Amino acid sequence: MKRWTRNLLIGTGVYGVYSIFATAVIRNQSFVEKRFSGKGIALTFDDGPHPVYTPQLLDLLKRYDIRATFFVVGSKVEKYPYIIKRIHEEGHAIGIHHYEHKSNWVLTPRQLQKQLEKTAAAISHCTGKRPILYRPPWGHFNATTPFIARNYRMVLWSHIFGDWKVERAKMLYNDLHNAAEDGAVFLLHDCGKTLGADEEAPKYMLECLARFLADCEKINVPFVQLEGLYNG
Repeated sequence: MKRWTRNLLIGTGVYGVYSIFATAVIRNQSFVEKRFSGKGIALTFDDGPHPVYTPQLLDLLKRYDIRATFFVVGSKVEKYPYIIKRIHEEGHAIGIHHYEHKSNWVLTPRQLQKQLEKTAAAISHCTGKRPILYRPPWGHFNATTPFIARNYRMVLWSHIFGDWKVERAKMLYNDLHNAAEDGAVFLLHDCGKTLGADEEAPKYMLECLARFLADCEKINVPFVQLEGLYNG
């Protein structure tokens, strides 16, 4: 076997252990939250804030007096600080979703640390409160994530709907009803400006979510934000 071939195989193996294998292992650890104990559903939103869709979402949540959890991108926090302030002032929880929407699979340990630090600083600057929740983009971890993110509660989801694509977002109403159960953590997206997403997908997410919340109000389904559950 030629040296370059051997080196390529070794490098591929090391990368696989650092990224894909590490993600598979870490996702199954008890310190990674996927559900919660108790009544109700937790609505969580990734990839924002967005200057159009996030305010519309906040209006919808306010209409039904619902508190949710937003995992935000630090660079967008800096671009739209007034939205982050509104999220905080209206009682929602705010967590970290990296400064840029980059996978842990392509970040060195130092780069990951900077993603967390810069996002935490941006959130703190807007709200006066340091975030305690962290959800990595795409749910990807690397072998160093548990150590570098040790000061945060790592939160994934119990239900993911693919609502970053228009065709899936249009089907969301039925999907939400089918997934509704106590302790569920729903992952939704209030911004479509990320790799692989459709920019207009949040429009359809909001339409379906509005119908779902109207149904839930009729039967008194409770909704919770996650910070109060995971701050121990």
